[in-house]
Amino acid sequence: MISLNQLKKVFTTKDGPVTAVDHIDLQVAEGQIYGIIGYSGAGKSTLIRLLNRLEDPSGGNIQIADWKMDQLSEKELRQARQEISMIFQHFNLLWSRTVRENIAFPLEIAGVPKEERMERVDELIDLVGLSGRGDSYPSQLSGGQKQRVGIARALANNPKVLLCDEATSALDPKTTDSILELLVDINKKLGLTIILITHEMHVIRKICHRVAVMEEGKIVEEGEVLEVFRRPKEAMTKEFVKQVTEPEETQEAAGELFTDTDNHIVYQLTFVGGDAKKPLINDVVKTFDVTVNILQGKISHTQHGPYGSLFVAMEGEDNEVSKAITFTREQGVEVEVIYND
Repeated sequence: MISLNQLKKVFTTKDGPVTAVDHIDLQVAEGQIYGIIGYSGAGKSTLIRLLNRLEDPSGGNIQIADWKMDQLSEKELRQARQEISMIFQHFNLLWSRTVRENIAFPLEIAGVPKEERMERVDELIDLVGLSGRGDSYPSQLSGGQKQRVGIARALANNPKVLLCDEATSALDPKTTDSILELLVDINKKLGLTIILITHEMHVIRKICHRVAVMEEGKIVEEGEVLEVFRRPKEAMTKEFVKQVTEPEETQEAAGELFTDTDNHIVYQLTFVGGDAKKPLINDVVKTFDVTVNILQGKISHTQHGPYGSLFVAMEGEDNEVSKAITFTREQGVEVEVIYND
């Protein structure tokens, strides 16, 4: 569906050339929700704007469906953009138009007859959960409702690809979750391919099938979300995964809890899929002469199944602890020391 080959973007500034996107190769399958995560300045916003040619590439190739985006004329580009829609962080709505009129706007531009246009708008209002708000103006809507209007407008021309540029960054956590659920629903109902950029791992974890981590214009890690969570390779990826697993908080708690002179080790147990349902701690305590103190635990759900982290302090004779750790790993659970006083 989407193929990027050695894609590059260099900006000319007073201080010299700045490479925002640096020779990126990327493949996105049809119907996927693909996340691109990175901190500010990583190049992710520039990358997504290259996809629909809001920015012109300095080099490389962009293939989206049947369109070779980097080779299109202005007329062809206008046609291609009807199949590649975009939603934005700050909604970009027309404030003098109602919800209904905002959604209808791209259909007007495309020359769709009024009766057909209004029928399509009514379908979209229902799809995004805005029934009864068609005659409201953007100033009368909450942030989440405004973004729903933006999504409905983006879907008006039945696009094949939806680009989401920090679409939930301006929203509170509860509203963010509702918008993410809507995107998942749209993806399933319409088979839409979604490219989503963000700096929040929670967003990636909740809805994406695959993720690419960007740093200084390059993709430093890429893969299925569950695998990236389970085995992050790069330092940048590990930082993002910590947003969800929160080991730093656990380390602080361990430091305050263990103030005596005995040695204490805190382990992070990471489990995925069916492993999350196993009575692992119960089996360890029954099988080995160790005690296990559970400090913190969390199970999150990804598109490919549950992902969980459990933080425990394990005490006992060194030989017994070692056997318990080996047993735990044999159950398909990752074990890492995160605190050792």
